[in-house]
Amino acid sequence: MLVKTYAAAVQGISATLIKIEVNCTKGIQFFLVGLPDVAVRESHERIISALQVSDLKFPRCRIVVNMAPADIRKEGAAYDLPLAIGILAAANEIDFDVEKLEKYMLMGELSLDGSLQSVKGALPIAIKAREDGFEGLIVPKQNAREAAVVNNLKVCGAENIREVVDFFCGKGELEPTVVNTREEFYARQQQFDCDFSEVRGQESVKRALEVAAAGGHNIIMIGPPGSGKSMMARRLPSILPPFTLQEALETTKIHSVAGKVEKNMSLLAQRPFRSPHHTISDVAMVGGGTFPQPGEISLAHNGVLFLDELPEFNRSVLEVLRQPLEDRRIGISRARFAVDYPASFMLVASMNPCPCGYYNHPERQCLCAHGVVQKYMNRISGPLLDRIDIQIEIVPVPFEKISEQKPAEPSANIRERVIRAREIQGKRFVSYPHTYCNAQMNSKLLHKYAVPDNAGLELLKNAMQKFNLSARAYDRILKVSRTIADLEDAPGIMPHHLAEAINYRNLDRETWGT
Repeated sequence: MLVKTYAAAVQGISATLIKIEVNCTKGIQFFLVGLPDVAVRESHERIISALQVSDLKFPRCRIVVNMAPADIRKEGAAYDLPLAIGILAAANEIDFDVEKLEKYMLMGELSLDGSLQSVKGALPIAIKAREDGFEGLIVPKQNAREAAVVNNLKVCGAENIREVVDFFCGKGELEPTVVNTREEFYARQQQFDCDFSEVRGQESVKRALEVAAAGGHNIIMIGPPGSGKSMMARRLPSILPPFTLQEALETTKIHSVAGKVEKNMSLLAQRPFRSPHHTISDVAMVGGGTFPQPGEISLAHNGVLFLDELPEFNRSVLEVLRQPLEDRRIGISRARFAVDYPASFMLVASMNPCPCGYYNHPERQCLCAHGVVQKYMNRISGPLLDRIDIQIEIVPVPFEKISEQKPAEPSANIRERVIRAREIQGKRFVSYPHTYCNAQMNSKLLHKYAVPDNAGLELLKNAMQKFNLSARAYDRILKVSRTIADLEDAPGIMPHHLAEAINYRNLDRETWGT
């Protein structure tokens, strides 16, 4: 008897329908075709054990299984469940409702005891099931809430294969998982573990982070050890604008494909904060590998990628960031596959000013030899620094500030100002589909929306001559000054907006590190 079951293969952050055709005839052999990998071929042994423990018999006949389309490689153990159900139904030893079987997509890895283990990519698989008109999707219980984000689709979570068999035989029911997506999403948007009210002093740095959040600008903080660089960076998500539902869905799809969605979690409600160690490899940063997976830059999509101790990263790892910072996507091309991942993230970096950490320190003397500071800075290439809009120097917090009992301004207040500035930018760029904030402005938009008056131009000219600023700093200063003006709800760029933006270009000055 020929029976068809349906599953999906995840490619990038999208899914492709996989039709599993099972035919049972007289004989004793088992054939699995359709470009399966080793994990899929090993499903035969897992299925046999799972059926035996569940008081079900593996058919004694010649079984041919085809996974179509045959030119797409099938990877992983998530096909165990549709393969097992297809084999049982094709053997015709159990009274399956075949018409009901064709209305559901199945995904799940089988343990030897018949229980179902979680799978990666449940959300894009659910989206594909709805697109192709399936009535429902059956996944392991652990993935049910993640997949139930998709409306107009009956998502059922099962704990073992026996429950699925009884469901298609009419002997039991699988309770559909219902998630009030909007209610849960908005309820968890304000829950942050860290707050800027805990940060004593560093008002100038907090102001720079506010400007960066308001315009989506990349930022680097340079300061001695213990000055609070990492602490403030980790609080940046608490002042970023909240997720829209569309952003949350796109980001959750990436984390779903990577298997990073927590158990019983639905949509991500807060912007991601990724902080990879400086020993990370190129592939781990951008994605790819033998089995394509999103890298750190994609996991940070619509959020923050924090690189602590930037000069300690391998230079090749930093160089691969240059194109994604501009294109906000990363294409992974290999001999056997090509995938495309979104990578629209805000880069936040921190570093010591020199190897000993005390260059420009107001109280401690730098112990580095002549030329060592410049050599240390040269570990970061000019093209990468060119893509960082705000460069802020940090000094240690004095004892009087550390010992203050009065809390600082909370993140909620800063976030309100950031949201108002982003709303202004949203209205400004409403006619430009791929531009959402000032940091994304190209030269055309820059000359249209970030034109200073004559006094501002004269100030900018004098600053570039006095501090020997490079030509690449010109556009960055205009973008940042446009954001500062938006924070004040000013229609045009004033000289004091430019003055603040110029102050955020510390590393462009020729005197730095000499």
